[in-house]
Order: sequence, then structure tokens, then C-alpha cells
Amino acid sequence: MTSRSRDRVADVRNVVVTHLRDYRIESVVPLGEGLDNLAYEINGELIVRFSKEPDPARRTALVGREARVLAAVADISPLPVPEPTFTDAEQGCMAYRKLPGAPLLDLPRHRRAVHATSIAATLGELLTALHAVPVDRLADLVDTDHQPPAEWRDEAVEHYTAVAGRVPAAHRRRVEAFLDAAPPSDGCTSTFSHNDLGIEHVLVDPVTWTVTGVIDWSDAAVVDPAHDFGLLYRDLGPAAARAAINSYRTESDDLAALGERAVFYARCSVFEDLAHGIETEQDKYVDKSLAAMEWLFPP
Repeated sequence: MTSRSRDRVADVRNVVVTHLRDYRIESVVPLGEGLDNLAYEINGELIVRFSKEPDPARRTALVGREARVLAAVADISPLPVPEPTFTDAEQGCMAYRKLPGAPLLDLPRHRRAVHATSIAATLGELLTALHAVPVDRLADLVDTDHQPPAEWRDEAVEHYTAVAGRVPAAHRRRVEAFLDAAPPSDGCTSTFSHNDLGIEHVLVDPVTWTVTGVIDWSDAAVVDPAHDFGLLYRDLGPAAARAAINSYRTESDDLAALGERAVFYARCSVFEDLAHGIETEQDKYVDKSLAAMEWLFPP
């Protein structure tokens, strides 16, 4: 548990009492800290999440927007997504009933590896549904977040510079060669997507290993369709990424080119995840990032 998570327990109690006056709070458990949010579990059944956005106006807008996005996604997603119980835009807070399952990131890595391809195939079906939504249908809900590959590469250089000391020496030559190379071309058609489909946001039944839901849609946007495939490649490996792409149904993109861009996004994003794990003292992010070096930058 990070110190920031401990500090907000009183805020959690206050916001729940304000919006659910008859709800009796028996336990508040910090669930952890992502790049964008702090999350808590109330009574084992209610998730309360606070945005880390420092600007009050933007924080308010983000929470309201995500609630509307969730309502839209619920109509098109083949997997369960959160249904807000209440929002508090001023505090940047959203609450929803806990979906079944556990974050895939919290389950043992060796077990993740066994089930990675079947999980990724299910997520490929989710991405098929999301990417098929006409962009203009969601124009008033989401932004376009399509950065040129050169910007991705430049941000990766910054993150790598910050964490290079934690990257095993055996991988550094391959990392630095990648960061010095020209990025891929940017010729894709943007689509609506989750835009942060790392394994911390994928819920799985720890007995059957089936996907039970996808959470945290705060970054949902119109993006390169390869981006979320890249996060699956980063977190679950090449075989899982192939399974996801093989279950993907699209008429608008070259799957070979999509796969190449997915590898690029996977390699760029691993350094940000590693930096996040180090900064927030969350070993699970550090461990998964270092494990991913084996297939992203093999010695």
C-alpha cells in the first residue's frame, strides 16, 4: 500500500456517506495505484476510485465523461464493464459495484502464462467490438489520442533514461538499438478503443481463468487500433498477442502491419510501466516489466 492510498481512506468514507446515506461502511481496503487513479474496496463489494488528475476542472470533466463512456460501452462490449453507482465530479470520484474476478496482474505469473492465449483471444473479441463502433457515434464522448510514432519513441527514450539502471544489462544493447531506430510509418485508420488494456484492468476468474470484466475506461479514446494489442503483447507475450490478433475481425486494417505496430507500442510502453512501479513502490509493475524484457528485447 502506498502512502498516498493510506492518506485518502478518510476521503473514501466521507464520499460514500455523502452519496449512500444508508450504506454502512465496515471495511475500506486500498486496492492500489495506477497511472491515473487510486482505488479502494468497500465492504468487499463496492469499488471507489479517485482520479489523480491535479487540475480540478479537468478532473471534473474526466469523471463525467467516463461515466458516459461506460454507459455507451455497456451496449457494445461482449464483456462486463463497471456500472457507476455514483460519481462525485468535484472530488474526481467514481463508485461502482465490484465485478467478479481478480485483476490478472495480481494472479501468479506462471499461471498467467498458462492461460495467456485463451485470455488474449477473448480480449481480441472485445477489441473487435470496440473498433467496429463508428467513430462519429462517440465524437462527443471521447478525444482522439493518436500520437505519431516518433512521439511515442521520444517519450520511451525519456522513460528509459529514468529507469535504465533497473534494466538488466543483458537487454540494454537491444533497447538502445530500438530507441535509435526509425519508428514505423503512421498510416492506420484510428478507431475507438479502451486505450489502456494492460493486465491490471482485465478481471479473471482465478478458478476457471475466464475473463469476467474489463475496468478503468478513463483513457478510452480514438486511437491506433494496434495500441491495445501492443499492451497485450507487452504484458502477456508474443503467443498471446498472436491469439488476440487471430480472434480479431476487421476489414479496415492490414493485420501484419497492425502486428508490427503492436510490437512497437509494447516496447515503448514497458518503460513507463517500469517507471510507474518504481515510483509507487509497486513490485508487481516492476516484476511484469522486467519479465517482459525477455520477449521485447531478448539478449
